[in-house]
Amino acid sequence: MAGRRTQADRSEATTRQIVAAAADLFGRAGYAATSIDDVARAAGLTKGAVYHHFDGKTALLRAVFAQAEEDRARRLAGAAAGLAPWPALRAGCRAFLQGCLDPAARQVLLLDGPAQLGWPEVRAVEQEHSIALLRRGVERAMPGADPGIRSRLLLGALCEAGMLLAGAADPTAALAAIGAETDALLDALEAAAR
Repeated sequence: MAGRRTQADRSEATTRQIVAAAADLFGRAGYAATSIDDVARAAGLTKGAVYHHFDGKTALLRAVFAQAEEDRARRLAGAAAGLAPWPALRAGCRAFLQGCLDPAARQVLLLDGPAQLGWPEVRAVEQEHSIALLRRGVERAMPGADPGIRSRLLLGALCEAGMLLAGAADPTAALAAIGAETDALLDALEAAAR
């Protein structure tokens, strides 16, 4: 019977609906200002339906964070696609910083995720996406370097740059200076790799 949805299909669709509603609300209002009731209302579901899929607001934030991290890694990979190793690494870093200009991404990935989930959980999610992507970039651009250490150091620098953008009065204007400093860091790494 083609076209019939299974219970698993319906459950997956409902989960996606909840995560999408929570992502929108967490991105706009922040984690603290968003209740499960708000998410249920935005998703067009009952509070009980949300709790059926997630055991609380923190679990829901983890799902939103993981989706945002996956989306970020996809954008970074797209920016670097088809480029030689160093231009690819630079393009990915620029795309990371550009993504920090998105207020919703900033709120979820840089502010609420680390504060509510804790660094071990955040790093576990990033390990699957951003860190894995950076590691591949480092392996290609810097043979001989320890890719595990180098990729984590680079991600740390990018996250700090993102926090600088988040705290800037005019993040778009701050991007030029922060981007230039990021380029200087990458220049030094490239020179050391030769």
